Amino acid sequence: MLVVQNIRISRILRNTWQVDLIMIFSCTMAYLIRHFLIRHHFEIPAIIPTVLGTAIAFFVGFNNNQSYDRWWEARKIWGALVNDSRSWARSLNSFLIYPASEDAKYKEIQQKMIHRHIAFLYALKARLRDAVDESYNSYLSPEDVTEINKQTNVANAILGLQSRDLHQLNISGALDGFRFMEMNQLLVKFTDEMGMSERIKNTIFPTTYNYFTKVFIWLFVVSLTLVISQHAGIWSIFLGWLVGFVYVSTQINGMSLINPFENNSSAIPLNQITRTIEINLLEMIGEENIPAPIKPINDEYIL
Repeated sequence: MLVVQNIRISRILRNTWQVDLIMIFSCTMAYLIRHFLIRHHFEIPAIIPTVLGTAIAFFVGFNNNQSYDRWWEARKIWGALVNDSRSWARSLNSFLIYPASEDAKYKEIQQKMIHRHIAFLYALKARLRDAVDESYNSYLSPEDVTEINKQTNVANAILGLQSRDLHQLNISGALDGFRFMEMNQLLVKFTDEMGMSERIKNTIFPTTYNYFTKVFIWLFVVSLTLVISQHAGIWSIFLGWLVGFVYVSTQINGMSLINPFENNSSAIPLNQITRTIEINLLEMIGEENIPAPIKPINDEYIL
């Protein structure tokens, strides 16, 4: 996620330079065709780029609105994960009832279940980013690792382990029925948030919108160059590219938000969010080995 107010022009050009070259070439060819082949026969009516420009505005506006909706929904889901994760750790610290003689035993259970939740977050993050990242194993016992490796969805398998141990706490009397229901509801919320994240990731944005937007922009740039070359001469190449650059930059900006869980500067900062939860939960159980917060890369964006 970008954290700067002003974006460097170099970053914009890195994203658009290939399309810029295609537009400059198209504008040049349009100018040459009009200058040597068309101008003695007929004039291109200005209504053509006007209509195309209106159509492009609708397509770009729709694409950007839908892309931002996906991005913002993903951010809200992970914002809820932050709050529910803190509630999970606080409940484990406060809800368990046990004799003082068994304090060490239940403190170990609390630590294990909080560590498991951190592992759940890292496993979910790796799944959403299609990353080969097994750092979550450091928060799991060897027995847990063996058990979750039997399933393809590691995050879901970890929730299964949490549900099993929560049930055992209820049976042992360390967790009464009401508090058990409260904590079980948190596991349901984690499952919902995992499912909603997977839905966003696995739902492909309609490719026809992106495809036709690119085609319309190309036709618009060519037709605009043909029309304004009647008055601007060779400068129509630059002017055609300049107007096209505005449309292309706006469209690329929207498309960069379509997949909010990708590991790029426009996506949701899963590294930062996961690390923030990890720090909060470890502090809540009094651990001393606390990792450092994620810092912006080049003071520009956070992954």
